[in-house]
Amino acid sequence: MIQQALTLVQSSCLIRYKHIIDNILSSLPLRDAVRTSILSSKWRFKWVTLPHLVFENQSVLISAQDQTIIKNKLVSVIDHVLLLHTGPIYRFKLSHRDLQGVSDVDRWILFLSRGFVKEFILEIWKGHRYKLPSSMYSFQKLIHLELFNCLLKPPYTFNGFKSLKSLDLQHITMDQGAFEDMVSNCPLLERLTLMNFDGFTHLKIHAPNLVFFDVGGVFEEVDFHDTINLAIVSIGLYSNTGSDRNMAFGCTGNLIKFFANLPRIQRLEVQNFFLKYLAAGGVPVKLPTPCIVLTFLSIRVNFNDMEEDLAALCLLRSCPNLQELELFVSSCILCTVATCPCFSLMECF
Repeated sequence: MIQQALTLVQSSCLIRYKHIIDNILSSLPLRDAVRTSILSSKWRFKWVTLPHLVFENQSVLISAQDQTIIKNKLVSVIDHVLLLHTGPIYRFKLSHRDLQGVSDVDRWILFLSRGFVKEFILEIWKGHRYKLPSSMYSFQKLIHLELFNCLLKPPYTFNGFKSLKSLDLQHITMDQGAFEDMVSNCPLLERLTLMNFDGFTHLKIHAPNLVFFDVGGVFEEVDFHDTINLAIVSIGLYSNTGSDRNMAFGCTGNLIKFFANLPRIQRLEVQNFFLKYLAAGGVPVKLPTPCIVLTFLSIRVNFNDMEEDLAALCLLRSCPNLQELELFVSSCILCTVATCPCFSLMECF
């Protein structure tokens, strides 16, 4: 019994020791974690089991001016780390500003797709949009996916990321069908960020577990389906697409359609030309169903546009429990209802 107890204590101590070492190494930039191998023979290969690998400018310093030399050294470093690495890789981030979308990235993604990556971040800062290889769509353990300057063309066999909870797409290109399938085939998706995209203009969002939605770009329509849990929404329309010209006679206005599937919205930011979009198709005095849990509202309004003014008033009348209000207008950067001289229209409220 005593021997068993001692064995359990020793085992527990070893586990705690390993956990402490892992925490120390994980908190260091990759280059410093690798340098710990010179501390002693026991530390020589500690870094090769790191579950989180981050390759960025701070963690991989390359002192050279020639871009070819920089690229070759960076590729060599990543190849070396992946070759020596043992154990699972749960987080992989590649965001080095001197790396373009080269074929070497294809190899690394293929290698990682055979493992247990839960968080994948790829930011290509130079060159054209990097076309993701088909192996990217086989990451079935993914929980968080973040892509910058990428071209997405999922294969026909792609059925979504079934474990994905957070999706961040910035400066990306994909077609309409691929975008809709990507969102609808991620059943656990809770956070969706879209910034500066092309290839699709209809933001059809079908995501029953979505809680956070942040979008900024040029689009023609926003269409929510089965988004009853969506609580935080920030939308910036970067160009006036003239959505009012596409409204058929007798159709429901954008304002009513937008809020129809947002019963639990708590925070809303309306940026750039999106209030103009909401005003298309007619503005009611109040929404048919008030936003009773919405407590924060930020809107950018053009007071020289009567449709936008009416849309802003409709929002205010439809939020009985509003606690915080931000108004961005052309005559002042930030104002409140009480101080803005332009807001005499509020007397109608």
